Amino acid sequence: MGFRPGQLLNTLLVATLPVVLLPATAQAASYGAGIENSQWYLAESVFECRLVHEVPGYGRAVFNHRAGESLSFFLESDSALMRPGRGSLVVEAPAWRPGVAPKPLGTVNVSDDRRQVSLDTRQAFVVAHGLLDGMRPTVTRESWFDGRPVRVQVSNINFAGEYQRYQRCTSNLLPVNFDQIQRSRVPFASGSTQLSDADRQLLDNIVAYVNADSTVERIFVDGHSDSIGNRIDNRALSEDRANVVADYLKASGIDENMITVRAHGDQYPVSNRPADNRRTNIRLQRAGDRPELQQANGYGGEPRG
Repeated sequence: MGFRPGQLLNTLLVATLPVVLLPATAQAASYGAGIENSQWYLAESVFECRLVHEVPGYGRAVFNHRAGESLSFFLESDSALMRPGRGSLVVEAPAWRPGVAPKPLGTVNVSDDRRQVSLDTRQAFVVAHGLLDGMRPTVTRESWFDGRPVRVQVSNINFAGEYQRYQRCTSNLLPVNFDQIQRSRVPFASGSTQLSDADRQLLDNIVAYVNADSTVERIFVDGHSDSIGNRIDNRALSEDRANVVADYLKASGIDENMITVRAHGDQYPVSNRPADNRRTNIRLQRAGDRPELQQANGYGGEPRG
């Protein structure tokens, strides 16, 4: 699978060239930027902050923080050089700091996807602090081509300044991302149309997102009820529930022309539990999205609140 280098690479430092050939007796292929070509680049918006480091010959290392989520870190390979399985993660000193002992951080899972290594929030912070301390996080795993070790090193050079900008970016992220609020649900007590504090927080997050994302062109608000009582009353109740949500969105600054309100009564139950069916579903539609069938019977996700 992918690229199969025919020679081994230097285990310590790669400066201006992406690879350095070693004698056949060398035991590892090492990929990493050196003093002259180590750069970090920040891509920032209110939706996502991404700090990218090119790893010559391998791909890139990325710190990523998406709105509404936590910090993550991943290694993305252009050629999937490492064999899937368990690899090691170590924070080690660069060649110009001899005598500093490496610090093992445990094992990591290596996949066969382009994003070969993905670290959770805790591990990502450990890697970031290692870089700030002047160390080089290194992942080692067997190669696809001959089973010898592949070492991917992340350079600390030029990291600190960009990381400060990255932290400022994360402080300005929206509270949620599109996937988290594209399909939302406001639950109601039996016979009620009252919004809770948690409901208002959800709606405030939706408003903040819609105001920031100009590609959102329509908001569908669908009221529902359980099947207790008669259908006429249930439909009226579902309409009231849809209107209380729509009115909150309008009062918070959403253009009423973006909002489509529909009432379904007990027509589209999502489960046998009446509490699950007492809800208003909210769906955001972006420009270019394929319109879905206008059956508001299950897109609200799991009940909230």
